[in-house]
Amino acid sequence: MNKKLFLSLCAASVMTISGCATVADMAGADTATLNTQSAQGFNKMVQEARGKGALDTSSSTYNRINAVFNRLKPYANQMNQTGQPFSWQLAVLKSDSINAYVAPGGKVVFYTGIVNKLNLTDAEIAAVMGHEMTHALEEHAKSKIGAQALTDLALGIGLSYAGNNVGQLGTAAAQLGSQVGVGLPYSRSLESRADQGGLMLMARAGYNPNAAITLWEKMNKLEGGGGSSFLSTHPSNSQRIGEMRKNLPAAMAVYNTRK
Repeated sequence: MNKKLFLSLCAASVMTISGCATVADMAGADTATLNTQSAQGFNKMVQEARGKGALDTSSSTYNRINAVFNRLKPYANQMNQTGQPFSWQLAVLKSDSINAYVAPGGKVVFYTGIVNKLNLTDAEIAAVMGHEMTHALEEHAKSKIGAQALTDLALGIGLSYAGNNVGQLGTAAAQLGSQVGVGLPYSRSLESRADQGGLMLMARAGYNPNAAITLWEKMNKLEGGGGSSFLSTHPSNSQRIGEMRKNLPAAMAVYNTRK
């Protein structure tokens, strides 16, 4: 089955099961529980990646990502309305995969490929990170995960999401997907919310929000060249860029107050 069709059907299944409540809520996956599960999966992934020599802690790419992470973190804390403090942590994985995500509770995962292959500026790194941080801060994962019946499905998608790098990074990177829904697509409305929140977050941290536009323009070019795992869950198109342009004035107003 076509991967994008498969993911769409999975997302539709989640919506059908969840109704007014999310699947996660039905299974008792409250914020504290999700954050704990995420931390456990993240720590296992980091340990396994370190053992395989796939954890980047010193390259110039790592230093750039870490600098953006530390600059965004206090502003992300200001935006946290989940009722649970986030324990922010960063893992940078040595991989050509174009991928990045933030798991519940503030576990930030970046693959070096998204920075190096797209030749991202620091502001474009902030656009990716701000977008993903917003998904976590608004608990969008709750709409994607929960019941045990979906765990194996999520794991299968997580393994697919990791692609050929499972052997290199270890299965823990994919297993994190089974716990927190990594690899399952967000709805269009949640993507729009993450776009808007990401713009404001990067602006507050002093990164020019226009970089979000150039980021997704690069993603559009990539999509034309065959796409990536990241694009299978983060649709890149002209409509998305158009919506972000509408939100730019508010973000630029915040950014300009910091200049």
